[in-house]
Amino acid sequence: MCKNGATVVATPPVLDCCGGFNNVDYSKVDLPVMDKVLGLVDVSDPRFCVAVIAILFNPFFWNVMARWEHRTRGLTRLLGGPYLACYCLGFLILLLNVYRSHSITVAIRAQVRWEMLSSQEVFYLGAALMVLGSVLVVTSFLALGFTGTFLGDYFGILMDQKVTSFPFNVTENPMYWGSTANYLGLALMNASPVGVILTAVVAITYQVAIIFEGPFTENIYRQRAQCCKHK
Repeated sequence: MCKNGATVVATPPVLDCCGGFNNVDYSKVDLPVMDKVLGLVDVSDPRFCVAVIAILFNPFFWNVMARWEHRTRGLTRLLGGPYLACYCLGFLILLLNVYRSHSITVAIRAQVRWEMLSSQEVFYLGAALMVLGSVLVVTSFLALGFTGTFLGDYFGILMDQKVTSFPFNVTENPMYWGSTANYLGLALMNASPVGVILTAVVAITYQVAIIFEGPFTENIYRQRAQCCKHK
């Protein structure tokens, strides 16, 4: 069938994914193309709305919980120690991220494909983005460890020094942008306009999270440095 003048092809089996574009100049976006993409997306679809809510909720939840823990040590007292509290919150964040990926996949499956993206070149580009994203996510996790990845700083589990090895010598927030690359790759491999839109929501949400998280984390380490000077 056709929608808004664009030819829509049948939806094949969707590719799933477990899982940035910090330097993207959004003012350079081709607006006519974006208008066409938006015209192919049914924003009233409940599955699309669920995916957007999942994307927005995750960083909001972990930032609120981590700041509450940093201020009150509530999770540490409840669970008997900072490490167990951090592991529990980290496991919950993982579950939320799995659900986010599932909800994005469901939204992609529910809506139409875009013929403009249905080419072998776009498919391979999507696959390359997923490989790149996975490398960034996995290597950043290995560099930081579990507690470094899942907000251990807010539990008082501080690293001895800032990690500057790969992938942090490539981008400041490789976990976030690697995850974003995974979602964009998934969208391109499935020729999904709704996937592209949801990836944009992910990127914007992460950018907002970075604005709040970066200065707060730096302040935690600044306070530690000041305490060490007075000892």
